[in-house]
Amino acid sequence: MSTEAVDKSRRRFLTAATGVVGAVGAAAVAVPFVSSMLPSARARAAGAPVEADLSKLEPGQLLTVEWRGKPVWIVRRTEEALKTLSSLDSSLRDPASDVISQQPEYAHNAVRSIKPEFMIMVGICTHLGCSPTFRPEMAPADLGPAWKGGFACPCHGSRFDLAGRVYQNVPAPTNLVVPPHKYLSDHFILIGDDGSVA
Repeated sequence: MSTEAVDKSRRRFLTAATGVVGAVGAAAVAVPFVSSMLPSARARAAGAPVEADLSKLEPGQLLTVEWRGKPVWIVRRTEEALKTLSSLDSSLRDPASDVISQQPEYAHNAVRSIKPEFMIMVGICTHLGCSPTFRPEMAPADLGPAWKGGFACPCHGSRFDLAGRVYQNVPAPTNLVVPPHKYLSDHFILIGDDGSVA
């Protein structure tokens, strides 16, 4: 074999090897750069849907779960509580839930829920973001004889009924928000995903 043939062969090998090493180096630089643009596992989890088990929730009780860093309340309403909802309409700012952004279409009804027994809502006052207190008792001394159960905000006095509808003459401008959700079974719900295409 001539020296010239060996040199050409060696040159091709060195050129190919340099190209491969360069491609590997470029990939090694690109992978961390592209990965840094993707949301972290923590960020993905912060917006991820959350499952909740309703099987142990007794009538009149409240369950709190966290979704997107916010408390989401699940209230199992009693038959008595459901019967009182319509009697409150004249005391409420938006009894028919006409502010559409406060609930998905499937919760735009008299009870603001898919199943009347269960109310799912974000537990943050629509005034300045405080978390109201669950007050299921009827006519307590501090809330007056007309109180039929609901939520009272300790920060500025806003009040909401057991459907999360805001009372008149309080600072909160709108009803509590109903998050997107769907039932996976009779006892499990998924909060944050209702199957609709965004």
